[in-house]
Amino acid sequence: MDSDVIVVGGGVIGLTTAVTLAESARRVTVWSRDPYADTTSAVAGGLCWPYRVQPEERATAWSLHSFHILTALAERPEETGVRLVDGTMADTRTEDLGTWAEGVPGLRAARPEELPDGYGAGARARVPLVDMRTHLPYLERRLAAAGGVLERREAPSLDAAGRAAPLVVNCTGLGARALVPDPAVRPVQGQIVIVENPGIDTWFVAAGGGAEETTYVLPQPYGLVLGGTAREDVWETAPDPATAEAIVRRCSPFHPGLAKARVLEHRVGLRPFRPSVRIEPERLPGGALCVHNYGHGGGGVTVSWGCAEEAARMVAAGG
Repeated sequence: MDSDVIVVGGGVIGLTTAVTLAESARRVTVWSRDPYADTTSAVAGGLCWPYRVQPEERATAWSLHSFHILTALAERPEETGVRLVDGTMADTRTEDLGTWAEGVPGLRAARPEELPDGYGAGARARVPLVDMRTHLPYLERRLAAAGGVLERREAPSLDAAGRAAPLVVNCTGLGARALVPDPAVRPVQGQIVIVENPGIDTWFVAAGGGAEETTYVLPQPYGLVLGGTAREDVWETAPDPATAEAIVRRCSPFHPGLAKARVLEHRVGLRPFRPSVRIEPERLPGGALCVHNYGHGGGGVTVSWGCAEEAARMVAAGG
């Protein structure tokens, strides 16, 4: 065996886990069926804020761990794709945010003049905003620098990965539904519209926990990301023109130039929702130890480094 660990899955969860393991002197190989540009992670808006990820207490701890790592990476935004950006989480009271509010420096209640019409409360904070088109290749380079290997291949089964290395980490996201198999993993479809930025430099999000239609405006180097949707059990990945029009219409009141901004791109991603994230070890039939790390819903970027650290601890404990 050439590898100590096979990480199955090359999205943000798989790559951060692989980097964490490789930088702790493990010989790591990533099996990724798709190039990073075709993963769900590439569609992510990239805001570091817990969203649709459970269990809440553990997710907050993972998120704060990731927050600190991403904040450090924001010192090199052109290399890492991470910037610190001010913004508002609407329909949110700081007292309801618990340890997330306590752990994010400067997080405070939004003043009335900082909220758009129709919103009675909100939280203001300066948090990492990640350009996934830059961040994912950064993680691939960092993995290579640590001696890790990335292979474009599909795992026919977890046991097949276990025959290639004594340790396996399953970071397959929605793919875990069939690979494990785990029917508790379900898609939550998200559609976004990317437009030319008319001059917006702060983020805004209004996304209730169970709402199918959300509103967010995220300034990225490649354009302004407008969203979105959160439709459970929808597998369609083709953008819907009517949905795109509705997204632009919902976002337009926040800036006078949005309604006429030139559309650059439409994208759809399927968030890998699960009632709770699965991070736990399991012995495969062939004898290899598999650590599962999937089911992060809409919070993959936010919890990535925290979950990677926890998965790495389980790998260390098992071998």
